[in-house]
Amino acid sequence: MIDDLLTDPVGAPQTASKPCRVVVALGGNAISRPGGDDSVRQDYANLRRSLKSIAYLVDEGYEVVLTHGNGPQVGNQMIRVEAALGQAPELPLDIVVADLQGGLGYMIEQVLYNLMRKIGHQRPVCGLFTLVEVDPDDPALAEPTKFVGPPYREDQAKGFAESRGWTMKEDRGRGWRRVVPSPQPVSIIERDAILTLVETGALVIAAGGGGIPVAKTLRGTLRGVEGVIDKDLAAAVLGKDVGAEELYILTAVERVCLDFGTEIERPLATVTVAEARRHMAAGQFPKGSMGPKMEAVCRFVEQGGKRALITDIFTLSEALQGKTGTWVVR
Repeated sequence: MIDDLLTDPVGAPQTASKPCRVVVALGGNAISRPGGDDSVRQDYANLRRSLKSIAYLVDEGYEVVLTHGNGPQVGNQMIRVEAALGQAPELPLDIVVADLQGGLGYMIEQVLYNLMRKIGHQRPVCGLFTLVEVDPDDPALAEPTKFVGPPYREDQAKGFAESRGWTMKEDRGRGWRRVVPSPQPVSIIERDAILTLVETGALVIAAGGGGIPVAKTLRGTLRGVEGVIDKDLAAAVLGKDVGAEELYILTAVERVCLDFGTEIERPLATVTVAEARRHMAAGQFPKGSMGPKMEAVCRFVEQGGKRALITDIFTLSEALQGKTGTWVVR
């Protein structure tokens, strides 16, 4: 069981977390590894290793709602769409996200089901297609910023911009890539269904890839939105909507650091939201990496969550014992 006290290495002891309702956001490294072969077989192997931390939470008595990224998989899916042009209909981006939500959710559900039985738990595991509402007037919809898909030569990019209306930008020397809107998540459409499942004891997989972006029309109906929602920001909304006490963002670093990658790099153990926001204003956390994660945990705590954690996917149990991880608190 989790120790009664978690000791902050740079501050006063803090009370340990008792089993509670948590939202866990898995980073892309849970499914695909840099330098891996990107095969389905390898993805399954990665998941069997990564999801042990989720089985640990269940074994400790937590109510878990799980969400996950899909960045590498979106790129691969768009390559398939490109290869099939002229032979199969082109898929809009919201359909691509929905396809991946189903495929990745199935893989995660299968692995979790087997892991749970292995440790003697019969708790049901349920993957749920999840629509995430965005504001149709969100300024981000008119200003594409999120890179998706494979890189192209400059002449190819210009051709796509003219023939298909894509917005193309150069991606830090990788080549030219498509950029799409990344609107802010507002609410989880399936909130009540997720709550019902959790309250019956299910481990729910929801809002994969940030959720399928939809907007409400003036008549109250839904329409798909061509864009992608940041997975961590969606996790913060998911946590608020399902009444989670804690949010865990599992990524590829054990702790958030100030002055990351420099000679004066300093790890953070526990910070308040106010301190975290001061660091963000000072430019400590880049938009393309740690920035969205810190913004997500701050929003979650500001909107009523008890506290939030950022740590490596393989050090969750150690973080809950106070040995590593960065906690953001009120």
